[in-house]
Amino acid sequence: MNVDTRTKLSTTTILLHWLVGLLVMGMLVVGVYMANFEVYALYPWHKSLGQLVFLIVLVQAIHRLKNGWPPAVSEYSLAERVLARGVHYLLLVGVLLMPVFGFLMSVFGGNGVAFFGLQLVARNPDPVNVGKVIPLNGPLAEVMNAAHGILGYLLILAILLHIAGAFKHHLLDKDGTLRRMLGAKV
Repeated sequence: MNVDTRTKLSTTTILLHWLVGLLVMGMLVVGVYMANFEVYALYPWHKSLGQLVFLIVLVQAIHRLKNGWPPAVSEYSLAERVLARGVHYLLLVGVLLMPVFGFLMSVFGGNGVAFFGLQLVARNPDPVNVGKVIPLNGPLAEVMNAAHGILGYLLILAILLHIAGAFKHHLLDKDGTLRRMLGAKV
């Protein structure tokens, strides 16, 4: 069935958009909370969910490459098109790289990585200091930690711009863009 994506998006596109959006926003909130309050008990869940998000985002990226970007509902200025395209690319690339940086940060930091209890990369325990780990590559772990953190805040900015754009389309342009992403035909 061939659907005009200017007026209606596929169920797959809508489902992936909202699933990834809600998961990524949740992961960012939890990540900022963990970092600011040093809530180490959440790290195993954060790592596991991060890997799951990566797999879902990979499906979304493949879907996007296969089907292209949905066309705009209306005509917009060059500045609006450039900003929208930049935000969309930052979101797509950012949500792909974020879990990669987190994974590498954990591995190089000696912390290992498990996926809901299934050990993928073993911890590197310090035999002298019980409960501590020996980094496999401390400087690289620090670079990945910085990249993970900076990208997290860039994603927060991109999400806020994306939401602002959705409300601009809905409240000012009244063009149906948000309704289309909610599954309605416009």
